[in-house]
Amino acid sequence: MKKIIGIIIAICIVSMSNAQTNNFESSRRVSTRGYAEKEVTPDIVYISISLREYFVDGNTKNKVNIETLEKQLYDAALAIGVKKEDFNIQNIYSYNYDSSKKKENKQLLQAKQYRIKVSNLNGLNNMLDQVDPKGIQSTSINGYDHSQKRQIEKELKVAAVQDARANAEIIATATGDKIGKVLVINDNSSFGWNDILPTPRMYAMSAKAETSDAASADGESLDINVRPIKLTCNIDGIFELL
Repeated sequence: MKKIIGIIIAICIVSMSNAQTNNFESSRRVSTRGYAEKEVTPDIVYISISLREYFVDGNTKNKVNIETLEKQLYDAALAIGVKKEDFNIQNIYSYNYDSSKKKENKQLLQAKQYRIKVSNLNGLNNMLDQVDPKGIQSTSINGYDHSQKRQIEKELKVAAVQDARANAEIIATATGDKIGKVLVINDNSSFGWNDILPTPRMYAMSAKAETSDAASADGESLDINVRPIKLTCNIDGIFELL
């Protein structure tokens, strides 16, 4: 019985000693934040294009169908390198066309909105030039990306971790200590690729629009000047002090 009591006491003493050591070691540490940034110019743009049916010269018996406009856009997109899976229908809707003030003369025309992933930015104007301008209702940018996004994010995280350690070494040097192994790393990075959209300049279809009637007044094209965006990365690190 005395032996058992002695063993228990010994275990308690060792446990208390280890706890004191752990508490002491946990206090011998430094917490810092690492920061990294990089300017990147997107090389992928997501374009939203709306097409709508219309009547040629207002003649309700001569309609340009949405299927015709869609094929023009589809063929033009593939011609500049857009993949089939990157050409998608985003929305389908319809609108009333009034050929006169009489309600019975209202006709329902179809319209579609497409979302196209484009990596050949120089080919955008050529793509739109192949589509009947009277059938283009609107164009806009609704997102962008980069083909090397994962590699860029990886490089930023590595740089942020290195910066966190460098900051810890500065603090340790000031206290006459040295930095040991990293104890904890918290990844606070959140890369907002779509937080800041590049600003496109919208303009009416030039030469073709000049010969169009009121039905094409809303037709627009894109002149894209993609500006670089700044990506930032923050990493928290806790390092032991030696």
